[in-house]
Amino acid sequence: METSALILDFNNILVLSDEQFYQLCRRHPDIQFERSARGELIIMPPTGGVSGNRNFGLTGQLSRWVDDHPELGLGFDSSTCFKLPNGANRAPDAAWVRRDRWNALSPEAQEKFPPLAPDFVVELRSRTDDLKTLQVKMQEYIESGVRLGILLNPQDQTVELYQPGEAVQCLENPSTVDCGVVLPGFVLQVRSLLS
Repeated sequence: METSALILDFNNILVLSDEQFYQLCRRHPDIQFERSARGELIIMPPTGGVSGNRNFGLTGQLSRWVDDHPELGLGFDSSTCFKLPNGANRAPDAAWVRRDRWNALSPEAQEKFPPLAPDFVVELRSRTDDLKTLQVKMQEYIESGVRLGILLNPQDQTVELYQPGEAVQCLENPSTVDCGVVLPGFVLQVRSLLS
């Protein structure tokens, strides 16, 4: 059975530096941590079988596109934590970063939690995820510099598209989502990710 994320607020007694947060994550590799812009620790539960299979399909689609366009950028799975400009550490279910932006990072920054917002992110709602919390997270991505964010919501059979300066677009049970505005030629097949 999947459980909700656990949010711990130690700010009254302890504020972790970026290095301390990184070391905490390294010491406990079996726990997936995120950190809010306010410094709250978020412990993400492991996914169940259905969500894990959907994540696998999602990452596989992005991986195939990246393999066909390696000169454009790099793809990342849900175990990659990014340090956003607002101070949050977030690990989207799938992400992509343009190669020129990635290459501008030092080798140390690439090795740790990359200090940038990806160009493209996808979040896949699990059965126990709170929709409003995910929608706030998607807005955080856009405010941090993400150029295209996709929220897949199998529970409601919807896909929400987030882009800077545009209203959120909600698609009812689509078969595909064209991501060409950021990933040229990439069309995400969402039917199996929503079923």
